[in-house]
Amino acid sequence: MNSRLTAHVSFKAHSAVPALPAGGVIALIAPAGPAEFDFNLATQWMHARGYQLRVMAGVWEKDGYLAGSDAVRLRDLHEAFEDDSIDAIFCLRGGYGTPRLLDGIDFELLRRHPKPFVGYSDITALHLAITRYAGFVTFHGPMLNADLLGNKQPPTESSLLRMLSGQQLPVLEHPAAYPLTTLAPGCASGRLLGGNLSMICATLGTAFELDAEDIILFIEDVNEPLYRVDRLLTHMRLAGKLNRLRGVLVGDVAGVDVLALNRLLAQELGGLGIPVLAGWRSGHCDPNLTLPMGARVRLDADRQQLVLEQAVVTAKI
Repeated sequence: MNSRLTAHVSFKAHSAVPALPAGGVIALIAPAGPAEFDFNLATQWMHARGYQLRVMAGVWEKDGYLAGSDAVRLRDLHEAFEDDSIDAIFCLRGGYGTPRLLDGIDFELLRRHPKPFVGYSDITALHLAITRYAGFVTFHGPMLNADLLGNKQPPTESSLLRMLSGQQLPVLEHPAAYPLTTLAPGCASGRLLGGNLSMICATLGTAFELDAEDIILFIEDVNEPLYRVDRLLTHMRLAGKLNRLRGVLVGDVAGVDVLALNRLLAQELGGLGIPVLAGWRSGHCDPNLTLPMGARVRLDADRQQLVLEQAVVTAKI
């Protein structure tokens, strides 16, 4: 195990991070797969919203199906956090390879320099690790290439920027065009943790696995047929994770028939005696709404609401 972990414990409460200020600097990193992107378009996008773009060096590299070597991608992550002139960190894309970085992360460095960190999919591995060992809120939200520059529906951008700037109201808005489904009734509070279901299961049995005690679990996935979703949920149950939850928020599971998915979820989760709300538009979907990982929330499956019970950002000093 990484010796840096021995001095840390799993955090039971997660602190807010400094808000993204007007005129702030947003660093772009590629901790997973490579992607070509239009630098001029990205710069224009940032400037149009009052921000400055800083592209970390490794974004321009490619190592097979990875965006640069492990050392390069880890260096960019550390430098983006350590540089106090950088106000937030966005990921270019997901893909593969993020777990390869986990046992090299200097979590003490991250704890000294907390700031908004945004991504999803393979980036789930970093959300799990940072919330567990650095103890601050991160953001399961849109990435630059596919989402913000990909012309996804307006709530994708507005949800992210409201959350990072501190303008988010306690009740998170969900577009009425995408009805939610209450699979199990009730209301519960807990830390919101999770992300991509495949990645959550990939970390089980490691020092970076999901700490499921008294959490509101968020799950989403893509390109996983129903039988594999079944296998992943069964894996979590057999690992003793499901019976420790306070509630479950199900995001988009792209490529799976919704009615069949909801039947499976009701079978796997409905007997736990906790609220389960499905259909939240977060993940590999359009729109892709931002969720604060590690933050204390209230899941009300009866009212079909998700409510923040803590500040997720604070004014930057």
